[in-house]
Amino acid sequence: MTPSLLAIDQGTTSTRAMVFSTGAEVLARAQLELPQIFPAPGWVEHDPETIWAHTLKVCREALATPGVGRVAALGITNQRETTLVWDRATGRPVYHAIVWQDRRTAGLCEALSTPEAQALVAERTGLVLDPYFSASKIRWLLDTVPGVRERADRGELAFGTVDSFLLWRLTEGRVHATDATNAARTLLFDIRRQCWDEDLLALFDIPASLLPEVRDNAADFGTTYLFGEPIPITGMAGDQQAATVGQACVHPGMVKSTYGTGCFMVQNTGDTIVASRHRLLSTVCYRLDGRPTYALEGSIFIAGAAVQWLRDAVRLIDHAGQTEALARQVESTGGVYLVPAFTGLGAPYWDPLARGAITGLTRDSGIAHIVRAALESVCYQSRDLMAAMQADGVQAPASLRVDGGMVGNDWLMQFLADMLDVPVERPRISETTALGAAWLAGLGAGVFDSLETLSDSWQRAARFEPAMAAQRRDQLYGGWRDAVGRTLSR
Repeated sequence: MTPSLLAIDQGTTSTRAMVFSTGAEVLARAQLELPQIFPAPGWVEHDPETIWAHTLKVCREALATPGVGRVAALGITNQRETTLVWDRATGRPVYHAIVWQDRRTAGLCEALSTPEAQALVAERTGLVLDPYFSASKIRWLLDTVPGVRERADRGELAFGTVDSFLLWRLTEGRVHATDATNAARTLLFDIRRQCWDEDLLALFDIPASLLPEVRDNAADFGTTYLFGEPIPITGMAGDQQAATVGQACVHPGMVKSTYGTGCFMVQNTGDTIVASRHRLLSTVCYRLDGRPTYALEGSIFIAGAAVQWLRDAVRLIDHAGQTEALARQVESTGGVYLVPAFTGLGAPYWDPLARGAITGLTRDSGIAHIVRAALESVCYQSRDLMAAMQADGVQAPASLRVDGGMVGNDWLMQFLADMLDVPVERPRISETTALGAAWLAGLGAGVFDSLETLSDSWQRAARFEPAMAAQRRDQLYGGWRDAVGRTLSR
């Protein structure tokens, strides 16, 4: 049988394993929902042992599927910025994983945000000084969990984002490494020099001994022996960069947007670092053969999580699949806007203290209006991002490639095309994050020659053309901007 590729996709709300053929056909998949822990307002955590147990379970289930055959390589993709510190001797975490959505370090970031520090962060990392990223979370663990700083100073502890933690466990403690895309999301990595930065470590008061080695996205990350036959681990990327690869956005100017828990729009900028003037992020798209390709990224904290909120918190729906039918029940929201700033607002606002709101309610407002407003909020936020990208001088895309759990909603995709005034393309394989991890693993294992070769495997399943009048588009978006203004803390 031809070799297959295993991908671990450890996301914010679920852990998934998928097996692909070298021709990008899905051979097997298994998935488990990941429980969320909310210890205090604005705090979000995960249990690392649950992440690990679920990873093992879904991999074993997927690999047991008939027809999988020999696995040539394993790729890992993960929720970025989520922060863990563990004991090097035992592998046990010192605390729960602090999730990228967590805002507990807003005060620390505010205290550190001198003009000099902001300039340093922007120049070295391409990011902004915000609780979203890993560095302030590491600092919180060092300063808050008893004994952690002392143990870190003695070299007894290791830091990693979820990819590093899984790699450590998969290789039974033999490899402590990450890749350039995950490193670039820590606020500690110089994206120009492609190395950990001494000045940033000093700013956050973090010992360098905690840090993993940084490798290319297609590289030798060791071997796991936990699934019977040895499987080389040869690919790794943060989830949004993996999705960019899986969407075959391998040429400058191409844009993808992933609609999962959050929404992340990424535009390939080639070998150019675009310094954003509109509070977007300059980041590493991928690094191959030691050569980085860069991207401009806008991050929305709440997209699919708004639908989760409708289901679990206010119980307006029983399952996500109801949202499309409800949105179609009404001609409009009747002026209702839902601003899902449940964990602050990301790009281009970067307000960690903003809080969610529903505006425009009347006695005529019902469940369908609120559900439709939640879906529309995803599209308005996407327009925020695309407008900021174009204001930064990057070219308008010929189309937007979309993926993630929300893109199966045809109504939502049409409203997205209407709001952006750009054609929206949905791929045949919607699990592009896992596919990108598998493709990178195949590159690292020598199964594939180049990303350009892989891009020929990308296939479109549907295309949504803009159909809304410009006046109506601008009127709706103006209402959104007004609603957002009511939620901002400053």
